[in-house]
Amino acid sequence: MIVSVESQMPVKVISNHGFAEIVQNIETKQNSLLSKNNFKAGSVLIVFSPAGIFNSPTYLTVQTGINKHITLSPEFLQYINHSCSPNVFFNTSTMELVALKDIEEGEEFTFFYPSTEWEMTQSFSCYCGNDNCLQQIRGAKYIKPDVLNTYKITDFIREQLNTK
Repeated sequence: MIVSVESQMPVKVISNHGFAEIVQNIETKQNSLLSKNNFKAGSVLIVFSPAGIFNSPTYLTVQTGINKHITLSPEFLQYINHSCSPNVFFNTSTMELVALKDIEEGEEFTFFYPSTEWEMTQSFSCYCGNDNCLQQIRGAKYIKPDVLNTYKITDFIREQLNTK
């Protein structure tokens, strides 16, 4: 058993993936992806590709176009959870996972789900606890443009926002 730096909650390591490891919170059983290294803002953490392409979203897909949703390869990237104050960004134009801010070893990787999702198949209540928490996450379509523009968003979401 190890203790997560960010949450101070006991976690067990599920698997290692070079720069990251999947861990499970022993109390909540929630899985997440933690950094095994320090990264500077702007760093490319990994290049990803589509493992599968689908016409409709699932809770595991990332949207790359109208009726185009991909599962991620490498698969362990699916364990990057949501935050309203994310530290990574899925750039679906370059297929790179990019650090939005400095990330320390042991820190959980998080991304802003509406940065890639126009309308999510499963909305949820967010409890990230950040000052800017949006509380209800349903997709970029449901966020006021002035709020959405404070986030790094994919080219696809930017196009949707401009046609809204």
